[in-house]
Order: sequence, then C-alpha cells, then structure tokens
Amino acid sequence: MDATVSARINMMRIVLISGIIFVHVPHDPATSAYAGAVSGFDWMRVFLGDSLFRIGVPCLSAISGYLLFHRGFEAFDYRRTLRTKASTILLPFLLWNITFLALVYLAQLRGIGFGYLPDVPNATPREMMNLALAVESWPINIPLYFLRDLLLCLILSPLIALAVLRYPRTVLVLMLAYAVLPVPNGIFLKKSILFGFSFGVAMALHRVDIRRMDRFALPVVLAALAMAVLLSFALYAYGPEFPAWLDMLRAVTAIAGIFGAWALSALLVRTATGQSLARLGGLSFWIFCGHYPLLILFWMVWNRFGSADYSLFYIASPLLALVILVSTHALAQRFVPPLHAILTGRRMGDRKRAPAGRPHPQMKPEGSVAQRR
Repeated sequence: MDATVSARINMMRIVLISGIIFVHVPHDPATSAYAGAVSGFDWMRVFLGDSLFRIGVPCLSAISGYLLFHRGFEAFDYRRTLRTKASTILLPFLLWNITFLALVYLAQLRGIGFGYLPDVPNATPREMMNLALAVESWPINIPLYFLRDLLLCLILSPLIALAVLRYPRTVLVLMLAYAVLPVPNGIFLKKSILFGFSFGVAMALHRVDIRRMDRFALPVVLAALAMAVLLSFALYAYGPEFPAWLDMLRAVTAIAGIFGAWALSALLVRTATGQSLARLGGLSFWIFCGHYPLLILFWMVWNRFGSADYSLFYIASPLLALVILVSTHALAQRFVPPLHAILTGRRMGDRKRAPAGRPHPQMKPEGSVAQRR
C-alpha cells in the first residue's frame, strides 16, 4: 500500500476514536443536553456527540473493508483472515469486555455501581450472555459493539466482496437504504457498519483512486462540517426523541462523513501533528477499548464528590481519559509487551512504524496497488 495512504488511515483512526469519546460522555436526565436549558454549551454537546463524531463508526468500518481487500479479491484468503481476526479483534474484544464485566460484578456485589451500569449480579443467563458476548444486544463495554459487528462483516466478507464486485451500485444502494431507512437491524447492532464496510470493500476491489478528491479536500471538509452543524440545530430543536425523518437525516450525515473525514486526512497528513498521529499505532485501539469504563468511573466519582457544574465534567473527563489511556498504553508497551500485544490485537506501536510520508523498508515506493498491477 502507498505509504501516504497508510499514514492517513492510521492518523484518521486515532482522530476519529478520540472524537468518539465525546459520544460516550455520561449524563443523567437532569444534565441531558435536551433537558430544556437553552444554551450554547448544550448545543455544542449535541454538535460533538450526536452529530459530528457520529461519523466515526461508518468511517472506521469503511477503512476496515478497504484494508481487507486492498490487495484484490484474488489475494484474499478467507481462512487466514478468520484466524488472524480471531487474535486481532475477537480476543481483544473478549478480554476488554469480560474484564470490565467481572469488575462491575465485583463492584456491585459491594453495592457500588448500581444505576450506572446493568445489574450484573442479578442478570439472567441470557442477559449475562449478551453483556459478555453481545449476542443479541449491547456489550457491557458499549463501544465494543463496533468490534462485534465488524466480526460479522468479516464472516460475511466473501459474500459482500462478490456482491459489490459484480453489482456494486445496486448492492451499495440497497445497503445504504438498509442503513438509513427505519427497518429492523437484523443481526447487526449498528446498521451503518455494514454499509461502511461494504463501501470500503467496493473502493478496494474496483481500484478506485481514493486520493482523487484530494484537490477538493477543503471544500469537502467544509461541506461535511456544514452538514454536521445544520443537523445539530435540528437535533437540538427536536431532541431527545427524534422523528423518523430526522433519524434518517442523522444516518445520512454520518455516512457522508466518510468523505469529509478522508478529505480532512489529506489536509492533516501534510502537518507535523498529522505525521506524529500517524505513527501512534496501537494507541487508537487502546483508547477505543478503554475509554468507556474510565468515563463511567469518572461519572460515579463525580456524582459522589463533584460540583453541580456539569460543563466542567464534560470538558475534563474526555481529557483525563485520554491522559490516562496514553500513559497506560505507553507503560504496557514498555513493561508488559506480551500483554500489550494481546490487548491491542498485535497492532504496531510507534517505535516500529515507519515515519508518515516515507515508505516502510519492506514497501515498494511505486505508488498505489492499482498502479503496480
């Protein structure tokens, strides 16, 4: 893969995942952005958490689909893919989620955490199965639903690839309708993941030059930002119970954000900050898996000892979570590398990754896969 494209993908992963933290900042009915207190701060919360950073899930799904098939369908090895993803996605999902489930169980046995999280000690076997494995509903570490749905996409990947290879427009239109229209989710918890994954697969298999719109990067970013701003005004006016048309508009905006996020990467990769972010490797996965338990812990502590000013919690908790996660990632990488490798799905750290903009020594510098073929 072209080294610059690889750097942009790595950079957008950590940017999007850091933004997803704002989607999961806890609140109660009294501190909801839709509680009725009209303020610029509440609108900002709606903009960040319910509009702008909702693009993260479909965009990360598209990245996963593109990477899976960027070498072409002929080079795709289904059995090897399943074996690899069992260690890079399934095992980290189980370890992060079940460890959090066990901690919640022990805390609730001591009367801590009720009202903040599901009642684990009194859960039925079916409820416990869902909390642990997300068979039918959300895992206890809620953001990990993305890994659960991504695994489903990987299991279905040969069928998805054959479908988008033969009937790309028809299949993508049908999947877009599934993602946007108010139809049942079926086996997926988040419908946009299937569309995003399939879109990425289609881009890879049809050898679409994903850098083609780089010359229009700024207008595309501004258009995506404008859509998020307009959506946030509508959400703020109608929330928290949205009419069907507004839910559909939110889904469309999140999916359109795929183009905005990729255009943004074209601008950021030219900066020193962007190149530094592209070298962080497994940190993005660490942040993704670890941020929700920390936010819940902060919320419990805040309700016990904090002030009544929710705005301070909203601003401080994501920043504190990032500081802790960056620090613990560095410590684990240095002192317990085998555990770090397992928990990050063996994703490379910054010390093993080539600098952004320069190809890895094992990469050929000729350009894109399509050019080499």
